[in-house]
Amino acid sequence: MVSKLQKCCIFNSYLQYKDMNRFSIGVIISTYNNPEWLRKTLWGYSLQTHLVDQVIIADDGSREDTRQMVENEFYNLLNISYVWHEDKGFRKTMILNKALLEAKTDYLIFTDQDCIPREDFVQVHYDRARKGRFLSGGYFKLPLDISQSITYDDIKSGNAFSLSYLREHGLKRSFKSTKLFRNKYWSLIMNSITPTKASWNGMNSSGWREDLLNAGGFDERMAYGGEDRELGERLNNNGIRGIQIRYSAVTMHLDHGRPYVNTQAWEINNAIRKETKKKKITKTQFGIK
Repeated sequence: MVSKLQKCCIFNSYLQYKDMNRFSIGVIISTYNNPEWLRKTLWGYSLQTHLVDQVIIADDGSREDTRQMVENEFYNLLNISYVWHEDKGFRKTMILNKALLEAKTDYLIFTDQDCIPREDFVQVHYDRARKGRFLSGGYFKLPLDISQSITYDDIKSGNAFSLSYLREHGLKRSFKSTKLFRNKYWSLIMNSITPTKASWNGMNSSGWREDLLNAGGFDERMAYGGEDRELGERLNNNGIRGIQIRYSAVTMHLDHGRPYVNTQAWEINNAIRKETKKKKITKTQFGIK
């Protein structure tokens, strides 16, 4: 049980994160040839209690149907900037850098096309933002059948994030389900005791645009496999530490295949990350100039 004194200390600690000065906040969403999953994710951002000031779609070479869906369904709901380049294989780091240069907001959330945010997701990132820090979140992975069945009404009503509703629809019991508990004290306690490091996770992390630009953005030599985390390691080398919010900023990860995964890319990425750590690199020479 948590005592009243412990609750008070936790709540006071939470208040430290709040920046009383208004700042603009945006989200960069990476996507590739999955308009159905992107549609569900954008529904989530259109239903936030704290709407973002800008949505930047970082499209790694999708077919035209993705752009058409975004333009037809969301341009009147969200302030969207669309960044695209030709499909030449997995070039996520390159399109993310182009999106970063397109961003106009002070603060940026990074996520993927397959991560539906709970209605308080942006508010959590906004409230916890601190100068000289970045935020590190995670996701709750859904099986394919539930991923496919989620509707706009499920997201709007909150059923898509309700543990009881998901169990009724076949979700298996797991300790990971505790991420969906709607209790701020539970979330704060679990954020503080989880053994998972506060790394830069591409599906759910945020930071100040100036810090990201100073770090050179993403290393464009990297393909799939820890390519997001390397940016966080450079931020750490520059004294910008991560804050854990995996139990507070909730996203539902829609299931999908990963045909772009390959051993060679992992080996290259691991070598780059090892060099970043060893040499304490703070800015990549293979990113934003």
